Amino acid sequence: MVAQDDERQATLERARTRLLIGGAVFTACFLAVGLRLADLGLLRQEQDVRALQSREVVGQIKTQRADIVDRQGELLATNLVTASLFANPRRVPDPAAAALKLASVLPEFSAAELTAKLSADRAFVWLKRNLTPRQQFEINRLGIPGLDFEREEQRVYPHGALTAHVVGFTGIDNEGLVGIEKSFDATLAGGGEALQLSLDLRVQYILRKELSEQIERFSAIGGGGLVIDADTGEIVAMVSLPDFDPNSANEADDDARFNRISLGVYELGSVFKIFNHAMALDSGITSMKGGYDASKPIRVARFTINDFHGENRWLSVPEIFMYSSNVGSAKMALHAGGEMQRDFLSDLGFLERTSVELPEQGKPIYPAPWREISTMTISYGHGIAVSPMHLASATAAMVNGGLLHSPTLIKRSPSDPVLGKRVISRDTSDSMRRLMRLVVENENGTGGNAAAPGYVVGGKTGTAEKQVDGRYKTKALVSSFVGVFPSQAPRYVVVVMLDEPKGIKESYGYATAGWTAAPVVSRVISQAAPLLGVAPVDEDAPEIQRALALSLYSRVRTVAAN
Repeated sequence: MVAQDDERQATLERARTRLLIGGAVFTACFLAVGLRLADLGLLRQEQDVRALQSREVVGQIKTQRADIVDRQGELLATNLVTASLFANPRRVPDPAAAALKLASVLPEFSAAELTAKLSADRAFVWLKRNLTPRQQFEINRLGIPGLDFEREEQRVYPHGALTAHVVGFTGIDNEGLVGIEKSFDATLAGGGEALQLSLDLRVQYILRKELSEQIERFSAIGGGGLVIDADTGEIVAMVSLPDFDPNSANEADDDARFNRISLGVYELGSVFKIFNHAMALDSGITSMKGGYDASKPIRVARFTINDFHGENRWLSVPEIFMYSSNVGSAKMALHAGGEMQRDFLSDLGFLERTSVELPEQGKPIYPAPWREISTMTISYGHGIAVSPMHLASATAAMVNGGLLHSPTLIKRSPSDPVLGKRVISRDTSDSMRRLMRLVVENENGTGGNAAAPGYVVGGKTGTAEKQVDGRYKTKALVSSFVGVFPSQAPRYVVVVMLDEPKGIKESYGYATAGWTAAPVVSRVISQAAPLLGVAPVDEDAPEIQRALALSLYSRVRTVAAN
C-alpha cells in the first residue's frame, strides 16, 4: 500500500514538473512572439513615419494655400481637399490580385505597373495622388488590405486657360512653378488673405477672344496682348496665345507654355517711332514745326533704309509719324545722336528686364557697340528686341503726362501713392497724344482700323521682319499695334501683337499691323471701355478737337544736318 502511494506521488511530481516545463516553454514562446511583434510594429512605424515625412504628408491636412482673385474678387486659383492613395506593400497579401482590382478603378495604370508597386519591399508607396470622390469610393469598396488614403490639397483654376500665363500653376505638392504662383509662393503657401491681382477677368475674356479669332483669321503662329492703366501701371488684362489649361499643365507643350508678353522679346518695328519722336521733341533738337528730308532712301555701307510707302519728299515732324517714315525717323535719330538715344531708351527701361511680378522675364537684346547704323535702325524698331510688356509700360509714360510707372499685376490700394519717374515733360506728352491720335484719325494714317467710335483712340502701328538664323525673313512678320484711349486724357494703353500672320484676301494679301493688329485693338476698346468706366463721347466736340489739334505742316522747312 505504501509502495502504491509512493508511486502515485512520484507520478504527480513528474506531471507537475512537465506542466511547469510546458508552461515555461509556452510562456517563453509567447514572450518571443510578443517581442517580435512589438519590434516589427515599431520598425514599421519608424519606416512609415520616415516615408511620410520625406513626402511632407504626415497624417494631417497641409497648411492651406491662399486663393488668388482678380480685382473684382473673382476666384482665379483655389484649393480643394482631396484624397491620395498609398499602400504598404508588405501588408498586401496578393499583389497581383490587388493590382487587377485596382486597375479597374484606375485605368490609367496597367495591372503590371500596379503589381510592381504593390510587390515592392517597402513600407510606403504612392499609387495615385488627388483621387476623385468617385475613385476613392470605388477603391474603398474593393476592401484590399494594405491600402490607405492621405488627405491632401489640390490646386484648381476655375477659369482654366483664361489666366494661365499670369496665374501660372503649382506642382503635385502645391509648390508654385510658374507665374504668380511661383513669384508669391512663400506668401501663398502661408495661407491667409487672398492675393488680389490687377486683372479684370471681364476684360481678360474680351482680349483673349478677339485675339484668338484674329490669330485664326490670319493663320498666325501665335500672339499676345495686354491692357494697362496708364496712370498706375496696373495690368488689367494680359494674354499670350497659344495658351494651356493650368489644371493639366503637364500636358501642354513648350510653345503653349511660352509667355509671349513678358518672356518673348521681338523687334517690334515702327511702334518705336513713338519713342524716337518723344526723344527728339523733349530734347529740343526739333519741334512739331520742324521736319526732315525724306525724298530718297538712305544708304549706309551695304545697308539701304527705305520707306514702305514713301512720300518721296520733305516731311514735317507730324507727317513722319503719320506716314511712318523710316527715312525721316532715321535722320531725326542721327540729329539726336546715339548717346542720347541710348540714354533715353535706358530711362524708359528698354535695356533691362521689366519689374512686373512674373518669373518669366525676357532680357532685351540691343547692339554693343551702339554704332551709327544702330542709331538709325533703332529709330524705327529694328536692331533692338524688347517684350510687349516693355512697349506697354513705356507708351503709358508717353501719354500720361510723362511719368514712367512700373508695370504691376497686383491691385493697388486707392490709398497708396502712385509714384513714377519723370521721363518726358508734360508738353512733350501732350504732343505725343496728338501724334498718336493723328495716326488713327487721319485718312492717310496707318492705324485707321483701330478706331472705336466714341473712345477717341490714338496709336501706332509696327510691322517688322523676324530674324531666322541671323537673316531677316520677309514672310515672317511680327505685327503689332499700341493704342491709347481716350486720347484727350488717356486712361488705358492696349497692345496687340500677332506672330507671323499671313495675308488674306480681305487684307489684299497684306499681313501688316494696320490690317492684323489694329482691328483687334478697336474691338477690345469698344467692348472693354464701358466695363472700365470710360464713357463714350462726341469725337467732333469742340473741346476734344481743341485738345488734339495739330498742324501737319511747319511754317519753315528745317532740315537737320546729318
